[in-house]
Amino acid sequence: MIALALCAWGQASARPAEDDAVTLRGSRVLTAPAKSRVKPALVISAAKVTAQAEQQASAEGDVELRYGELLLNADTLNYRVVDDFARAEGNVRINHNGNVFTGPLLQMYVSRFEGEFLTPSFFLKATGGAGKAQLVKFIDSDHLSATQGSYSSCPVVDNQEPAWQITAKQLRLDLAGNEGQAEGAVLRFLGVPILAAPGLSFPLSSARKSGWLPPNIFLDNRSGLELGVPYYWNIAPQRDATVTPFVMTKRGAGVDGEFRYLEPGHAGRVNVDLLPSDRVFGRSRWSLKLNGDGLLGDWRYKLKSERVSDDDYWKDLSRRVESQTPRLLASDLSLSRHRELSWGAIDTYARVQRWQTLQGADALARFDSPYQRSPQLGVRVTTAADEAVLDSFRPWGRKARLEGGLELEYNRFDLPGSALAGQLSQLPGGQRVHALGHVAAPLGGEAWWFIPRLSFNAAAYDLDRPLDDGRRRMSRVIPTLSIDHGWVFERDTKLFGRAMRQSLEPRLLYVNTPFREQGSLPNFDAAPKDFNFDSIYTDNPFSGVDRVSDLHALSFGATSRWVSSREGEEILRVGAVQRVLFRDQRITPDGQPVTQRFSDLLLAAAAHLDERWWAESTLEFNPETNRSVRSVVRARYSPGPFKTVSVAYRLARAQSEQVELAWQWPLYGQPVTQRGANSQSCGGAWYGAGRVQYSLRDKRLTDSVMGFEYDAGCWVLRFGVERLSTGRAETNTRMMLQLELVGLSQLGSNALKVLKDNVPGYRRLSSDRSPSSDFFP
Repeated sequence: MIALALCAWGQASARPAEDDAVTLRGSRVLTAPAKSRVKPALVISAAKVTAQAEQQASAEGDVELRYGELLLNADTLNYRVVDDFARAEGNVRINHNGNVFTGPLLQMYVSRFEGEFLTPSFFLKATGGAGKAQLVKFIDSDHLSATQGSYSSCPVVDNQEPAWQITAKQLRLDLAGNEGQAEGAVLRFLGVPILAAPGLSFPLSSARKSGWLPPNIFLDNRSGLELGVPYYWNIAPQRDATVTPFVMTKRGAGVDGEFRYLEPGHAGRVNVDLLPSDRVFGRSRWSLKLNGDGLLGDWRYKLKSERVSDDDYWKDLSRRVESQTPRLLASDLSLSRHRELSWGAIDTYARVQRWQTLQGADALARFDSPYQRSPQLGVRVTTAADEAVLDSFRPWGRKARLEGGLELEYNRFDLPGSALAGQLSQLPGGQRVHALGHVAAPLGGEAWWFIPRLSFNAAAYDLDRPLDDGRRRMSRVIPTLSIDHGWVFERDTKLFGRAMRQSLEPRLLYVNTPFREQGSLPNFDAAPKDFNFDSIYTDNPFSGVDRVSDLHALSFGATSRWVSSREGEEILRVGAVQRVLFRDQRITPDGQPVTQRFSDLLLAAAAHLDERWWAESTLEFNPETNRSVRSVVRARYSPGPFKTVSVAYRLARAQSEQVELAWQWPLYGQPVTQRGANSQSCGGAWYGAGRVQYSLRDKRLTDSVMGFEYDAGCWVLRFGVERLSTGRAETNTRMMLQLELVGLSQLGSNALKVLKDNVPGYRRLSSDRSPSSDFFP
């Protein structure tokens, strides 16, 4: 093997002999090397090399040329030094920035990366796909064009066309700009043309690029077949828009639009969906969504609003409703300012909150609307810990810290117009001024805490309509004393032969709130908290301000954890907690006094004893009836990639009882992960995925998804059925069909997002082969 080094532009000069050796010098920082203005050296190595100084060089047999990020291999090579021109023949292969081209003949100006490649095959690093062309022209290191070219991410098989490919008369690629342009383009799948265009542009990776996106296809029993073709407009690096004209076979034509922005200090999104003439509903329908947040000087603003045209919109066009409560849509605008001071912090805020209630025509399905805030104004002051305040109070040798807070707030409450007709039993509205304050002296160490706390809840009301007793103005003040005490004990132990760190964490919470009559007072924002491990350790079973329970009780419980000493992962957790009442509780969520001295017992456990198994359970047990009141049991088995099965059981006695099964599992065939992504096998693998919920109380299926996936390596087909409940006897059944061309795009309905949202532990089959987003289109 003979090597020849030619310094570019003839800038090399004689050097001392001691500089001939190449040495590596260490660096204290780990960073990419800075770009140098000095041209890299050109090195040619081969079995035989002949050269004329400053003129030309010829090489034969296992030729290798290196120049910066360019690596060229060939059988023969002729290089002219004067004009930096190389001609390579026979098994020519070049690798430049991970992009690989192979073919019989290459002519190129090396330093400019400009030239022509005859009938090459190529591989593009950005997309992971490959193709071939009659001729490839390199314009520079970031731009090239291909004549009569084709592209696919499918493995190359001799004498066999790939499962899918794009062919074009002329293909231009801008690698730096992440843009490809094709003239006379045709997309074929299994030999069948499914998309043709005289000219189109496309991104070379998952980055943004203006142009038409793959069509959306949806099918359900309420709107029929829906076809939409999105156009994406990359307006600027910080702004973009998507406009999607669509046609529904049952309802007619419409358009969906989305605008997004990400400016310095501001970010947001605007969505407008318009169906000008719904043939089924008989009039136009629309939805509007506004989302934004940002800074206005020292103030931070947040806006979140969703509005629709009619009460049945959430049933007929559910895919366009974002709210987690689809029949209750919020419009919420808030301003807040946070100031840090030497002694604490001050938060000032203002808010306007409105509701749209989608009541519908069914009187039995109507519901009470929450009150609106028009407006809400407040200030919250919180003190920092001050070690000097109680310097003389030193129980157990430790100095106490005095902490406190005060919240002053004004609210104007009213009901939305859509709720007034059906909610005459509710007060139409009113005003409230409230003050919430507390002072605490926390004590503690590394393994314990003791927090005595004194708080009060004061409120004054001015109502729009007199109460039954004629009053419009009223007020009350309710104090609360609480003591929170806990310990954390730890020891080294073993569990199933594995080294563990076990903790025991007992906790006590004492609460004493005197009784104050509140039945005749308005309730604008108070609601009962869910009874769980968190709420049992709070001093008030109600959220909001308008209700404070007369709780005189002690909550006591303990949690024990086993944590792996090696990985630091929690392997097992068990816990129990209960509350004992020292007097009857008269202020309760249902208005019925609680005389039972011991509350329901809460039990919880979670286990991850093996990498394949997860399990957790919570149980609420009534000691008087010896029956469970509520329980949830979940378990998941995941022995490997794309293999997961989970089951769940939920019981709320006298309310609901459900079982759930969710899965993603190979059904037939050899997975790509086992045969290799570049395998030439034409067989694929079938997977099942879905989630089924069954109501044991109603003896019927509720919200469920069932689907199948076929992974052929370079393409994935998904299809399935989604069933959503929209009423006591109404459902919306939606068909899903999606074709993912790995490395290119996804066509059809977004079955991928539906499966990912519904199946715990679900993984996209092509996640290791495609840079595209899980949720596109």
